[in-house]
Amino acid sequence: MSVQELEKIFQDKIDREVRIEPKDWMPDAYRKTLIRQISQHAHSEIVGMLPEGNWITRAPSLKRKAILLAKVQDEAGHGLYLYAATETLGITREQTIDDLHSGKAKYSSIFNYPTITWADIGAIGWLVDGAAILNQVMLCRTSYGPYARANIRICKEESFHQRQGFEILLVLSQGTPEQKAMLQDAVDRWWWPSLMMFGPRDSESTHSDQSTQWKIKRKSNDELRQQFVDMIAEQAKILQVTLPDPELKWNAEKKQYDWGEIDWNEFWNVVKGNGPCNKQRLDARKKAHDNGAWVREAAKAYADKRKEREEKEIKVA
Repeated sequence: MSVQELEKIFQDKIDREVRIEPKDWMPDAYRKTLIRQISQHAHSEIVGMLPEGNWITRAPSLKRKAILLAKVQDEAGHGLYLYAATETLGITREQTIDDLHSGKAKYSSIFNYPTITWADIGAIGWLVDGAAILNQVMLCRTSYGPYARANIRICKEESFHQRQGFEILLVLSQGTPEQKAMLQDAVDRWWWPSLMMFGPRDSESTHSDQSTQWKIKRKSNDELRQQFVDMIAEQAKILQVTLPDPELKWNAEKKQYDWGEIDWNEFWNVVKGNGPCNKQRLDARKKAHDNGAWVREAAKAYADKRKEREEKEIKVA
């Protein structure tokens, strides 16, 4: 069977909403796109533990510590699901991690911003996880089976994360003038980077059209970004917080919010590795990886001995 015939069968399955599974034939470009996207998603979950992790010991109560610890553990689990999904495409976890450490692979630009106050943890939950959920709900219906199934579990946990962040900010919004000011400051700093999470404009998104045809993506970057603005603008009213965009206003004719222009120079600068915390984040991941080498070696030695023992038992039997 020719490549053209295989491609036709492949696209027909996608058009009929039949999931592509690891042993199915798929175009090399489809495989490469998924490896890039899923591994980037995995890296984002793991690197995303860093800005919140350093607040576990500084959370304002034992309850807050326990909740934040649970959230950071969830992110580690998300990374695990996604690395496992990436491996079904024929690439090893070691390769994907090496690509992250070398700078070849990217992770979400949002995690290159610092968490300065406790309100930042709330803003991450409300804005960052809120943006992530919009992306990931769409990915529950992505055409590649292992990725779709991983996102179903992830979305359930991310919805808890967003509620946790919103509740932190809601408490601050009802607090002292200093707490309200801290809330507003965090929203001011996290609003625009959160909008950048959806990626470049559709007109500048290299992979968007092909990913849509393959149903890896169900909505474009700009569609998701608009949906996010419409959602957050309404929730902001409950928090009595002002979103830092003087052009933000309801458009009755379109039945959606109009809003200002993203600083795309900042976006591309952070993506290229020049954000406030790019170097710090990668250095932390490399150090953790190096320090964990003995654990990986011990686990491998144990697995080898167990396999050897099982093989001996089979021979005896």
